[in-house]
Amino acid sequence: MKVNELATKVGVTPDTVRFYTRVGLLNPSKNLDNGYKNYGLADQKRLVFIVKSRHLGFSVSEIQEVIGMSNQGDSPCCRVRSIVKDRLNEALRTIDELQQLAERMQKAADTWKDLPDGQPTGDSVCSLIEMWDDIELDHLSLKKFTETTS
Repeated sequence: MKVNELATKVGVTPDTVRFYTRVGLLNPSKNLDNGYKNYGLADQKRLVFIVKSRHLGFSVSEIQEVIGMSNQGDSPCCRVRSIVKDRLNEALRTIDELQQLAERMQKAADTWKDLPDGQPTGDSVCSLIEMWDDIELDHLSLKKFTETTS
């Protein structure tokens, strides 16, 4: 199969196939007559594995690690479980942070709904944000934030 054929069979773009070939996750043979890369059934199976791994949140380097373990005859399943557990914890933390952000944004939107637009004074940028007192930062965090952004 050529790049386009493999991409169509797996449901990805040809650029995706080229990328995974470039990073060494796919290893097609070369046609000596025309220089085209030829992908076989093993490449198709590997690409399906890569796509499934990416859908589970694996990075390219983690996929390379898992494939490398398998190629050496070691079962990567324990490592796969560990990666999924780590990704799940990260996703849950992100969901929690986004939920908190959505709640703050909703509270601000409700509070600001009927307030007039202020005009910049040179000392003021946006009175809505400046008057907002729902900041959950302690003094150390606020000091650290202002030092790093100055």
